[in-house]
Amino acid sequence: MTGAFKRAWAEVVQPMFSRPRRLQVAALCCKQTEKGERVLLITSRDTGRWILPKGWPIDGLTAPDAALQEAWEEAGVQKAHIRRTPAGSYEYDKILEGGVPVPVDVQVYRVDVDKLADAYPEADERTRRWVSPAEAAELVDEDSLKDLLRQM
Repeated sequence: MTGAFKRAWAEVVQPMFSRPRRLQVAALCCKQTEKGERVLLITSRDTGRWILPKGWPIDGLTAPDAALQEAWEEAGVQKAHIRRTPAGSYEYDKILEGGVPVPVDVQVYRVDVDKLADAYPEADERTRRWVSPAEAAELVDEDSLKDLLRQM
């Protein structure tokens, strides 16, 4: 009886209360310097934690183009070359209004940055910082994003 109850819980009851996974796209903004490769991190607007520029897919844009749009709006990436295939992915729980967590899968696209703008849509809401991939891995919270950054 216990096995049947566990199976019913796992296969029927629990999925009814689980939220479906959502998709976001992110820009892994990179540049080469005399000190080696650097990654651009920005702060989130709500908690101030270090993240990659990311957002929901945008109607009419491909996933890489939506990631590049987010890089412009959130980090001021003005001139760049984006790779069309994902560099990887990571997952996290996004907390929506009211404190409801939603599981999110994030497709990450590498962006080779040529130029940053000083003025961009969210300049007053975020801080941006170039760091090594190893330092970026220490600053972000998501374990699977840490792994992606350590593999660079």
